[in-house]
Amino acid sequence: MLVTKLYAYAFLGEFILLYPVYTLLFADAGLSVAESSVLFVIWSVTGMVLEVPSGAWADAVSRRLLLFLGPLLAGAGYALWVSVPSFWAFAAGFVLWGAQGALVSGSFEALAYEELERRGQEGRYAAVMGRAEAAGLVANALAIGLAVPAFAAGGYAVVGVASVAACVLCAVTALTLPEHRAPRAAGDGGYVAVLRSGLAVARADRAVFRALLLVAVVTAIWGALEEYVPFLGVETGVAESAVPLLVLVVWIGATAGGLLAGAAARLPDRAYGLTVAVAAVALAAGALSGHPAGFVLIAGAFGAFQLAGIVADARLQERIGGAARATVTSVAGLGVNVITLAVYAGYGAVSGRLSNGAAFALFALPYLVVAVLSGRRARAVPQ
Repeated sequence: MLVTKLYAYAFLGEFILLYPVYTLLFADAGLSVAESSVLFVIWSVTGMVLEVPSGAWADAVSRRLLLFLGPLLAGAGYALWVSVPSFWAFAAGFVLWGAQGALVSGSFEALAYEELERRGQEGRYAAVMGRAEAAGLVANALAIGLAVPAFAAGGYAVVGVASVAACVLCAVTALTLPEHRAPRAAGDGGYVAVLRSGLAVARADRAVFRALLLVAVVTAIWGALEEYVPFLGVETGVAESAVPLLVLVVWIGATAGGLLAGAAARLPDRAYGLTVAVAAVALAAGALSGHPAGFVLIAGAFGAFQLAGIVADARLQERIGGAARATVTSVAGLGVNVITLAVYAGYGAVSGRLSNGAAFALFALPYLVVAVLSGRRARAVPQ
């Protein structure tokens, strides 16, 4: 039942019908592109500021509590958007949405790993998290499909109510998750002690630090590039109506990567590095091809990166000891946010000088560095 509830939570958290239409809501409310960009910055900064503190809160109090509160905050933000559409309402909603992301990040992984570990099933963690990621992607695709008829039937009010309902159901699902944790001893201190402990582990334990970096780099780059896939599709010369089909191909690849993560959980370092290297080459080749068929290569690359990110997270969880698991995992989440913003900034900087295909190829290069470093580690530590 544990894994079923985890999948349900991941599904409901992404089954938000407002996702594909909220930019239209902003435009209809009279926001400019610049004002919309400010909102995205507010969202990102909120998540970054709250990421690690919320992880420490989960360790000090309850992971399940934060998994319950997170969706309720997001739902309140969505309700605010459709009730009083204005810049400041949107800004407040993005703060709430950013807080939701921070509360869930770290808490979800920590609860899942420790509950599986309690059952002697920690070896299933990569498979479970991969399927949870796939469940979220499926939910997102279904939400996009249902948003069209729902919006046609009742406009923003209907998609808003449906989104809030999904958040409430997600929060209720969190309450059904088990959480068996030993009570903290009186001498262990409170929130500050947990925060310091988690940061110390992330900084001083070299194995944990390397795993944190791996999670951040592997997860963030392709996640940021995903936002630019439609622009790459337009560049191939296909009709605009066909671009969603190319995006769907990439989505299928990412979903498949999540489903295959369990089988890849025990890849040796050399094989892991080779997987990342092949994916990097496939990404660059597919993007530079300038042909719609190249999206098959891009889909394969994104699937491999999805797989590699989940495996990296599983290895991170294996290396974390003590009571600050959510805090340390949140440090990885902070790294993902920082690198994602860096990719956005870098992509924007080169977009006027390079084609989208060349930009994708450029951002494939860091994955080759990851592959080389993984190979070196394999030689340094014989398998």
